[in-house]
Amino acid sequence: MFQRHYSANACLLPICSLYGVAVTTVEGIGSTKTRIHPVQERLAKCHGSQCGFCTPGMVMSIYTLLRNHPEPTSEQMIAALAGNLCRCTGYRPILDACKTFCKVRSSGDRINDKRKFLVLFSADEFQPLDPTQELIFPPELMTMAENQPKTTLVFRGGRVTWISPVSLDELLDLKATYPKAPLVVGNTGVGPDMNFRGVFHPVLIAPARIPDLNVLKYTNDGLTLGAACSLSLVKDILTNAIAKFPEEKTRVFCAVLQQLRTLGGEQIRNVSFGGNIISRKSTSDLNPVLAASNCMLNLASRGQRRQIPMSDIFADGVGNNTITPEEILVSIHIPYSRKGEYVSAFRQAPRRENALPITNAGMRVLFEEGTDIIKDLSIFYGGAVSATVCAKETCWTLIGRHWNEQMLDEACRLVLKEVALPGSAGDENVDYKKTLMVSFFYRFFLEISQSLKTMDPCHYPGIPVEYGSVLQDFKTRMPQSMQIYQDVDPSQSSQDPVGRPVMHQSGIKHATGEAVYIDDLPSVDGELFLAPVTSSRAHAKIVSIDTSEALKGAGVFDVITAHDVPAANEFHFSHDPEIIFARNEVICVGQIVCAVVADSYVHAKQAAAKVKIEYEILEPVILTIEEAIKHNSFFEPKRKLEQGNVDEAFETVDNIIEGEICIGGQKHFYMETQSMLVVPKGEDKEMDLYVSTQHPAIIQEMVAASLGVPANRIMCHVKRVGGAFGGKILRTGLLASVAAVAANKTSRAVRLILSREDDMVITGGRHPFMAKYKVGFMNDGRITAVDAIYYVNGGCTPDESVLVAEVSLLKMDNAYKIPNLRCWAYVCKTNLPSNTAFRGFGFPQSGLVTETWITDVADKTCLSPEKIREINMYKKSEQTHFKQTLDPQNLTRCWNECMEKSAYYSRRTAIDEFNKQNYWKKRGIAIVPMKFPFGLGTPYLSQAAALVHIYTDGSVLLTHGGIEMGQGIHTKMIQVASRELNIPMSRIHFCETSTTTVPNAFASVASAGTDVNGMAVKDACQTLLKRLQPIIEKNPTGTWNDWIREAFKQSVNLSATGYFRGYNEYMDWEKGEGQPFTYFLFGAACSEVEINCLTGDHKNLRTDIVMDIGCSINPAVDIGQIEGAFVQGVGLYTMEELKYSSEGALYTRGPDQYKIPAVCDIPEQFSVSLLSPSQNPYAIYASKGIGEAGFFLGCSVFFALRDAVTGVRNERGLKKTFALNSPLTAEQIRANCADAFTGMSRDHASPSLFSPNPSYH
Repeated sequence: MFQRHYSANACLLPICSLYGVAVTTVEGIGSTKTRIHPVQERLAKCHGSQCGFCTPGMVMSIYTLLRNHPEPTSEQMIAALAGNLCRCTGYRPILDACKTFCKVRSSGDRINDKRKFLVLFSADEFQPLDPTQELIFPPELMTMAENQPKTTLVFRGGRVTWISPVSLDELLDLKATYPKAPLVVGNTGVGPDMNFRGVFHPVLIAPARIPDLNVLKYTNDGLTLGAACSLSLVKDILTNAIAKFPEEKTRVFCAVLQQLRTLGGEQIRNVSFGGNIISRKSTSDLNPVLAASNCMLNLASRGQRRQIPMSDIFADGVGNNTITPEEILVSIHIPYSRKGEYVSAFRQAPRRENALPITNAGMRVLFEEGTDIIKDLSIFYGGAVSATVCAKETCWTLIGRHWNEQMLDEACRLVLKEVALPGSAGDENVDYKKTLMVSFFYRFFLEISQSLKTMDPCHYPGIPVEYGSVLQDFKTRMPQSMQIYQDVDPSQSSQDPVGRPVMHQSGIKHATGEAVYIDDLPSVDGELFLAPVTSSRAHAKIVSIDTSEALKGAGVFDVITAHDVPAANEFHFSHDPEIIFARNEVICVGQIVCAVVADSYVHAKQAAAKVKIEYEILEPVILTIEEAIKHNSFFEPKRKLEQGNVDEAFETVDNIIEGEICIGGQKHFYMETQSMLVVPKGEDKEMDLYVSTQHPAIIQEMVAASLGVPANRIMCHVKRVGGAFGGKILRTGLLASVAAVAANKTSRAVRLILSREDDMVITGGRHPFMAKYKVGFMNDGRITAVDAIYYVNGGCTPDESVLVAEVSLLKMDNAYKIPNLRCWAYVCKTNLPSNTAFRGFGFPQSGLVTETWITDVADKTCLSPEKIREINMYKKSEQTHFKQTLDPQNLTRCWNECMEKSAYYSRRTAIDEFNKQNYWKKRGIAIVPMKFPFGLGTPYLSQAAALVHIYTDGSVLLTHGGIEMGQGIHTKMIQVASRELNIPMSRIHFCETSTTTVPNAFASVASAGTDVNGMAVKDACQTLLKRLQPIIEKNPTGTWNDWIREAFKQSVNLSATGYFRGYNEYMDWEKGEGQPFTYFLFGAACSEVEINCLTGDHKNLRTDIVMDIGCSINPAVDIGQIEGAFVQGVGLYTMEELKYSSEGALYTRGPDQYKIPAVCDIPEQFSVSLLSPSQNPYAIYASKGIGEAGFFLGCSVFFALRDAVTGVRNERGLKKTFALNSPLTAEQIRANCADAFTGMSRDHASPSLFSPNPSYH
């Protein structure tokens, strides 16, 4: 009996569907208590886990593939991970682990140029993968499957009945009895509706066990597939059929397979073929191509069987009632293609894989035999409108036409006229969708023209050779990677771990699922679950709150409002308050008004939906920066930095340019949402808080203030955080206060775990920016004057927005010396959720503005951008615009090394050549330098403490104020203690960060965690060694244990605190000068991209990064931080787009709508090189804080895209100056590659837009 293994999303898989199935979880394949599985081991040892929250999912995707294919190809491995997301690593180390299982391993990975051969991990240590040692399918399930007669399964819950019939007749009877009951196979439609949209179905019918619905049958004219077949199975069947039959017969199969490859991930493809059709969702990638291909649907109802063309169900749009409620889709018949028949499918999505389409299409043409005269034509579009639509008038009109440019022109105009696209809510991209519709048809035209040439080269000329490349879609390939770093000094003790690529201390536990996060904590007796009730209005007075219906809900314990807060409901960290519960008015959509506590999360969520809040709208509602400027709505203070005489400088320059750029916000999208468990101790008003936060001390302070108790009664504990990136500080403090108020009122433990949707709606993110600039420069490219204004969208409360604005000013020069510079920063007060700290803290925005005007100057002077960068870069030791001295020696080294390693100039030449030979695809390249100042601006913010205990058995317990959130701080602290105490890392343990052990610790932010806590750990260890010194001197040949036992006998204190006072940093904003930073990191990145001018899609081909990080304490961790930050930066600058309604409600509130980078988005060649060590006297062991700096380098992809677009515009004679905003999405790229199709879409233009000669432009 063949067993197939499926990876599955637990959140989508109904437990009732698992009857007779063996379920294996990450804990089941291996653990530290038994043995770890090779997948778990390799993922950990290849440094493929940082925060670890996504790691079990990665493990299970890889494990499933290996169970089905013990020696997979790299293509299979990449496909297996398409449905998994990681926010920390940038995927490269995960893929490194995957490569070790693949049949053909890529050579050249991780080599160290011209230095000693170094690797970040040793594959020789890995246990082999032995398929004979895997878990077997449970024999009792096997026996049950073979011997037990199939009977109908009925499961009854409190509200829902699940029925799983075994015959078609029985199913038809059930459908007649319950016509409204949905059929559930994959649960990707019904599941999210019930879980997230409040849809309720009392009866669910599961037909997956019915043989008729699982049929696979080849007939004379095609292939019939059961409606319950999974998409994965359909993919395999079609792949086999294509290999088996002649090409002429399989064109439909190829087109369907094309869409299946990018539809969801493996977990999603393990759902039903029929469900995809019957739901008739416009976002289905399959429906247009199946409908265009004349597929037939076999339907059944009680006493009736019939067959209808699939196109019928889309005939009249949304209201189509071709299929009656009693009818079942039994199977789908996919026909063989005929001679002279061609079929294609197209899609464009916000992300190439695992993303719903913006627009998709299926197209088919049949020619009169031996000619190019259209006999039959089908064009179907999806994604663009509310249902899959057929351009049938267009198709009828074109029958009998020759396949030529006149037909193409007419087809495009007819399609735009026939397929109306209403601008739906939150959907501004109507022009883009129209452009895609005609661009897809043009692509189809090119494909068929080429096919006609293949059929009869004498009669049909085909297409110009420079158009050929656009017929190939971008494919995701296994990336090649290289990491270059300096080995430790040969004289360094083998026991000393500093400078070595040590695995993350929790890596194995991440991979086995044993690492404990907040929601893994065992339930507390009597524990309640909290669901927040949030405002649906952006600015309104609260007239009334009616909780009566909510309180009647099953399991509901209470509703908590502002009246239940014993003390402070507001925190005045600056002029405007941060608010726990809205009291009289709401100031953004997503503000917490009240909260429901109940005996389960489901009950709490159901009751929260029943709370009725009546509002009275207040004016104005300010959402955008433009609206804030109009209403003069700003947080104080406004900041300015100025050096030189800007106005005078503008008088003497050769040229002046002015410009504007908008930079969108970004959600943190940490894998572990905001999570906390609050446990009242029952006496003295003590409370334990287990919180996913970067700043336990602020949680303690805010909760104590809200409850009106001293801080010493509130104990905050943090074991680890599943990603944070700046988003788990003040916002988490407010949420913890909500939970603590509930726990205080109910005297019960309260668990608050936000759903992804609630998390995205309630919390803010990175600040959107709008910058206006005026730049004066000489003809030779020297920039002598800059005048700029930054407008920062702070949201509804101050949070840290003014500080973000200050940092954006201090870092705005990036790598350039501008003698005369003036820049203002205004923080806009708007009715959006309060924006907050995010990796890079203002620099990713201000740095992008700077690089934008650098590129504008290059355009104007006709010099290359890299020349303008070199001309204006800091070159000698000089003062920054805030009068701090800077030595740019390592900036120059990074730039030169990046130029050399990336082979920039030879690749520039190759790209120019590629662009000459390809009309619809273009490549671009950009190299960007970076100066990243390190510092927190005020000494007290960088103080730190540590506590080290040595026990009498010689083991060491270490704790400090830093938080582990994926950046490996605990691993590094253990490395520091190991070196200082001269004992192996295995003897040192870190338990948790807690306000009970290290009080008043500052937040783990600004890349400073290792710097400051490392100093404190070092101080504590040196204190202990000093106490041990007399004993060691008396017995120099003794062991560590001997010395510790003797110390104990001599009453030597074996516990010590360590302390670091902080860096001497300051900034005087009145004078506009200071020493706000302690040192500088430097780097450079070169990226190459390829764009598809017809769709705006792009592929990241190669990135080379060179980074100066001093002497790395742990190269594996540091390189992982650089890569992860870079990929997150690519997300900000190219794809992560936030969309709001005109009322201020967030549309992009989950992974369906908001796309972060996936495996398909990382560069195909990815190299990170650490500059050979340079001394940094200010930080622990001459290292540098690395967590944030790499983020900005993601903009090298933005500017490579700009370079590619510039190539297109130059070739087409378009306006030289053009503005690009961030994120630079496919829509923007397509709009800036203007051609006849974009013009048509905008204007419904006449044929004169096409060039009169047949050149296909």
